[in-house]
Amino acid sequence: MTASATLRTDTNAMTVDVEDWFQVQGFAGTISRGTWDGLERRVEANTDRILGMFADAGISATFFTLGWVAERHPALVKRIVAAGHELASHGYWHRLAHEQTPADFAEDVGSARKLLEDIGGVSVVGYRAPTFSINTRNPWAFDVLTEQGYRYSSSIYPVRHDLYGVPGAPRFPYRPNGVLLEIPMTTVRAAGRNFPCAGGGYFRLLPYVVYRAALQRFNRRERTAGIFYTHPWEIDAGQPRVAAAPRMAKFRHYLNLSLMPARLTRLLRDFAWNRVDHVFAEALAGRDP
Repeated sequence: MTASATLRTDTNAMTVDVEDWFQVQGFAGTISRGTWDGLERRVEANTDRILGMFADAGISATFFTLGWVAERHPALVKRIVAAGHELASHGYWHRLAHEQTPADFAEDVGSARKLLEDIGGVSVVGYRAPTFSINTRNPWAFDVLTEQGYRYSSSIYPVRHDLYGVPGAPRFPYRPNGVLLEIPMTTVRAAGRNFPCAGGGYFRLLPYVVYRAALQRFNRRERTAGIFYTHPWEIDAGQPRVAAAPRMAKFRHYLNLSLMPARLTRLLRDFAWNRVDHVFAEALAGRDP
């Protein structure tokens, strides 16, 4: 048995937040939404590259896709579905959920779901809030998602962070309003604290072996599946640089982009992966998460 095969203790959920380089929250104060259509779009080529990596690894994943992207790249949405991946929603405008009114939020997530279903020809039941922006300020969001036809959310990160996080939230799937299933981002517990173990910037910051050991520990100790997320722009070291963005935003966004393709390839090899609705099928079916 190879070293990588020994890591396959659980099938984890692989997810991609489909958004372009100029749509990230760190650049929201620098790049206005009104300019998006005039900027270079790289999301389709980058997502196609990820689709190729997943095909080579023989895995399926969940693609939380922005409605704005889907409307402009419908063929990409169809390729995601045709390849056997789950199509899910990231909202339409990449607006923070806790900065919206319930009515605005309903319009955003409802229009995104309808658009994705119309293009993809499949039911869309999953949602992830931009920048994990469902928290203690907007618990009403779960009811809105339920009303708009969603069955699960993956929007809670049970950590302390300057941009997001609900440190006291459950670390495993639960039903915050008794109906909708929330599948929180993966954390490892140590020294009385939750530490991130779900990908994103931390995956690019930490040495790969550290992340691999953390996820392996989570699988073995918790005896459950973890959830990983990435973005198409994270494998694109050649993307435009936003010189006017805040220093911390630039550090977080551009850190180790050139290393990401190789790291992601190793991750796909070292663990078993599948789409969210398959990995958490029992919980979605109403059995105990």
